[in-house]
Amino acid sequence: MNDISNNQGLAVLEKPVENTNGHAMVATENLPIAKFVTNEQIIAEEKFLASKEADVEKRYNGLRGYFRIAHVSAVIGKLALYLYLDQFEVHQKAQLKYAKERLKKAERMTRLAVWGEKLYSVRLWFLHAFLRLLRLFVIGGETNKEANQKKQAVWLKDKLIELGPTFIKIGQSMGTRADLLPLPFVVALGELQDQVPPFPNEIAFARIEKELGRKINDVYKEFELEPVAAASLGQVYRARLFTGEEVAVKVQRPNLEATIKGDLEILNKVANFAERFPQLNENADWSGMLREFNQTIHEEMDYAAEGHNAERFRENFKNWSNIHVPKIFWHATTRKVLTMDFIHGTKVTDLEAQESQGISPAKVNRLLIKTYLKQLLEDGFFHADPHPGNLLVMPDGRLAFFDFGMVGRITPELQAKMIDAFFHVVGKDPAGIAQDLIDLDFLKPGTNPSIVKPVVEKMFEFHLNLKLKDVNFKELTYDLADVMYDYPFRLPSNFTYIMRALMTLEGIGIITDPEFNFFETAKPYAKEFMLRREGKDFRRMFVNKLMGRDDEGKIDWNRTWKLAKMAFKTVLNTGQ
Repeated sequence: MNDISNNQGLAVLEKPVENTNGHAMVATENLPIAKFVTNEQIIAEEKFLASKEADVEKRYNGLRGYFRIAHVSAVIGKLALYLYLDQFEVHQKAQLKYAKERLKKAERMTRLAVWGEKLYSVRLWFLHAFLRLLRLFVIGGETNKEANQKKQAVWLKDKLIELGPTFIKIGQSMGTRADLLPLPFVVALGELQDQVPPFPNEIAFARIEKELGRKINDVYKEFELEPVAAASLGQVYRARLFTGEEVAVKVQRPNLEATIKGDLEILNKVANFAERFPQLNENADWSGMLREFNQTIHEEMDYAAEGHNAERFRENFKNWSNIHVPKIFWHATTRKVLTMDFIHGTKVTDLEAQESQGISPAKVNRLLIKTYLKQLLEDGFFHADPHPGNLLVMPDGRLAFFDFGMVGRITPELQAKMIDAFFHVVGKDPAGIAQDLIDLDFLKPGTNPSIVKPVVEKMFEFHLNLKLKDVNFKELTYDLADVMYDYPFRLPSNFTYIMRALMTLEGIGIITDPEFNFFETAKPYAKEFMLRREGKDFRRMFVNKLMGRDDEGKIDWNRTWKLAKMAFKTVLNTGQ
């Protein structure tokens, strides 16, 4: 069959190659697509790929476009209702408190205003009665609540897969938020990391040839027919180059750019609609988060940029013998195809496999925490998607990082503020922590800091009086959520990926070491990085002072004294 421009010819692309071992690689010269070499065949191959990509765009046009908006809105609405009902007691408490405050104000006005507020309370009672019945029907009682949650979680996972790459990516982010979602949802959405349905090989192989501008058998000697992983934006195959290296080849899903653009337009419409209801936007900057998601997802779609991110990360950790970053093969890499070293190893959460190889999961976890403190406090460049599918423990104990499509960048100014916050946490200074939250833009614009400072101080005093090992992010998040509900706090968009990374790290830590506590594990490493960075800054400022180049402002001697005390204690502890 020499012509793939007809249906019979297309069947050649879909015909499986005989392979006795589903995980074995086959010679690329035996792939049907490698035999399409005439101009007519290559043109037909490109038309086939273009038609598949056009199918993706059609879902956003005409009636199909309106149907997709309705479909997305229905899924978001049902999930929002479910989460609202799951936390109904919290919302009810806040609404009753608000009703009491309204009644007090009315009592200072007229009798008619009081009667109006009493009528409002009656309507609120009927609403709460209806919501309790609805909660019983949707979520269930104590006997069947967990079973219903599992069903809802599976429903959500299936719907996100059905909606496609954008929503799978959002679901992956949600799957790391054990602080916001019930456990069955976290478990189900966690499957989105490595259980996304793959797209057909003929599309992937046609994409490779179009992107590289060469036949697949001119670039790769052998290729595996089953993807080793299928993710939200692409899928990965194992292959071998003619030079002998075993490589991973990541291929992007068809017409991903049009999919992301169409879905983001829909999400922006939903966000704009939500802005009509201030109570939905009080504690999160949804528009800012969408903007950041838009920027990050487009960076993640550029595989060439991902390759450069990997090389920057490797450079940052070039002196760390226990960290491995795969090599990028640039002759076989474009914006939509990425070829890199294939990494053999086990997931960081696969404890049995690590222990069977004589590797301590607790040590791996401490190494992971140390790398992130370096990324956040020293490099200002961090891997923003540290889920277990992107981290492998190699047989020799090295920790391998890959998938650098989603990275975060921290400005020196933000780093300085984060270091200030750590000074205050280490020094158990709740007033300083309250000011840090204000400086880091956790307060809504126009809010008077004096209103919330006492509340935050009281909350952190309680946590800072606990032993450090008894404090965890989840408890702290619950308390913060309560404060943020009653007071004008919000999560700044530039902290979305930092918080996500930290929450994911704590989740990995809890699995790998039941006694794990992020603060306790992080404390010695954070001190080390702080001393190095702050000491470097102090030396620069001190030299500027001596040389008369005092453009940076005055030296903060109080901060310097704290730094000196911390360094002295660190030296003493090291010597013991």
